[in-house]
Amino acid sequence: MTIDLRYPVGRFNPGAETTDVIDAAIHDIESLPGALRAAVSGLSDQQLDTPYRPGGWTVRQVVHHVADSHMNGLTRTKLALTEDNPTIKPYDEAAWAELADTRLPIDISLTIIDGIHRRWVQVLRSLSAEQFERTFVHPEHGRTMTIGYQAQDYGWHSRHHVAHVTALRQREGW
Repeated sequence: MTIDLRYPVGRFNPGAETTDVIDAAIHDIESLPGALRAAVSGLSDQQLDTPYRPGGWTVRQVVHHVADSHMNGLTRTKLALTEDNPTIKPYDEAAWAELADTRLPIDISLTIIDGIHRRWVQVLRSLSAEQFERTFVHPEHGRTMTIGYQAQDYGWHSRHHVAHVTALRQREGW
C-alpha cells in the first residue's frame, strides 16, 4: 500500500456533528501545540528546511503555516459567534508560505500556536450545542460552514500537519 505523502492521515472526512465527534475534534485542536513541538523537537535548521514531500513545503513553512491558518481559524470562530452568518476572508496560503516571515525561527510560531490554541479551546469548550450550529460563509469553498464542522476541519488539520513532520522524520530516520 502506497501512502499519499500529501495526506498522511487521509483526507478530511467530517462526521456527524455530534457531541462526541466535536469533543474529539476539540481534543485534537487542544493537543496540537504539544504534538507539533514534539514533532519538531531537536531538528536542525537543515532538517527544518527540508520539504516534507517532493514539491511540498519545508518543515519550517509547515510550522509557520499552522500558526497562520489557526489564527484565521480562531478569528472565523469568533466572527461566527458574534455576527450572523458572516462571509470570512479567504487567504492565499501558498503565497503566505513564501513570505519572509516563514524563514524565521519556528519558536516564534510555536509560541503563537500555544496562545491561539489556549484561547480557541477555551472558546470552543464554552459553547452550547446551538452555538456549534452557528455559521459563516467561506466564499472560496462556496459554502456555509458551522462551527462544529470547522472544529472537525481544524482537528483534522492539526493531525494532518503533525503527521507531515513525523512521517518525514520516520522516512529520513531522524
